[in-house]
Amino acid sequence: MYNEKVMDHFSNPRNVGEMNDPSGVGEVGNMKCGDIMKIFIQVEDDIIKDVKFLTFGCGAAIASSSALTELVKGKTVAEALKITNKDVADELGGLPEAKLHCSNLAADALQLALEDFHAKG
Repeated sequence: MYNEKVMDHFSNPRNVGEMNDPSGVGEVGNMKCGDIMKIFIQVEDDIIKDVKFLTFGCGAAIASSSALTELVKGKTVAEALKITNKDVADELGGLPEAKLHCSNLAADALQLALEDFHAKG
């Protein structure tokens, strides 16, 4: 059902954990499937220097969170704002149709973290 890249991110997730004093936090959930995702970002000089996640959910949700953190680290805030759910799914080499909502959660959580960062600004 899942390709090798998805399984790698699920089995060896990158950037897992909470962050002390983050620049922004975004949390989303999908009540239908029970996935909950929280993204923490640390922004310095308009660059996302660090990003971490906590995800409760299926393998695709964990893999999507992990892939998102690799996509966003080192990007400017403006570049990160352009990351879409399709970008996350593409980074994973695709997801089964029934699991595409998981990549949506990752991109949505990032956008909320960026909104939180701007609100604190």
